[in-house]
Amino acid sequence: MKGRILVIAGSDSGGGAGIQADIKTITALGGFAMTALSALTVQNTLGVTGVLPVPPDFVAQQMCSVLDDLGADAFKSGMLDRAEVILAVADIIRVHPGIPYVLDPVMVAKGGSRLLQDNAVETLRRDLLPLATLLTPNLPEAEVLVGRPIRTVDDMRRAAEDLRRAGAGAVLVKGGHLDGDVLTDVLATDAGIELFSDTRLHTRHTHGTGCTLASAIATGLAQGLTLRDAVIRARRYLRAAIAAAPGYGAGAGPLNHAVTIGPDWTPAA
Repeated sequence: MKGRILVIAGSDSGGGAGIQADIKTITALGGFAMTALSALTVQNTLGVTGVLPVPPDFVAQQMCSVLDDLGADAFKSGMLDRAEVILAVADIIRVHPGIPYVLDPVMVAKGGSRLLQDNAVETLRRDLLPLATLLTPNLPEAEVLVGRPIRTVDDMRRAAEDLRRAGAGAVLVKGGHLDGDVLTDVLATDAGIELFSDTRLHTRHTHGTGCTLASAIATGLAQGLTLRDAVIRARRYLRAAIAAAPGYGAGAGPLNHAVTIGPDWTPAA
């Protein structure tokens, strides 16, 4: 087992997204998952029906306890629903600048429930985004962060570049919300723009895809992969997990996080 990943996120009682998906993903890819819970949700494949916030100082205590003893090779954050929690997390990440940080700006659950308070968006943009090694918004999240509609791959390119200019080290804008049989993600880094495209898997079993992808990338960074290689491996793992979905639930079903893409995976594989 290689790579210690500290995840700060909410709990999904349905097991398909949130901290549960993070732990499963990290474990499947050979990493060691550590957690700081930011909220508890009442949730299944049909949606979120309740949220119990965790006090910001308790979120910070969880992070500090892990870091003081176990250390970390990467941070990943998901659901941070309030400005106070965002500020508490930012304060700790800020004093560990050498640890890669993957920021998944979770705003809305798959079923449409809001998971980020409106007044917390600017706090996330101002205090967390500049700390991110990689920002991984889906299209609705990217639209909120750049303040305009995103309808095409060219729009995704411009949004990714704008978010880099806003302070993120790199940005992966995910294209799953666009129509069509080809799904394209846009990665913006210091090296420029790169597109990653695959044939879309037409399925309702997509609950937790964003959490899964971000945690998979964080695991790669913790294990010493380059950002590009971490993205490539994470996308391959996510696609395999979607294809092997167990078929549970009546709504947006969970993935099969137990899939393997091979212990000897290399970027050329």
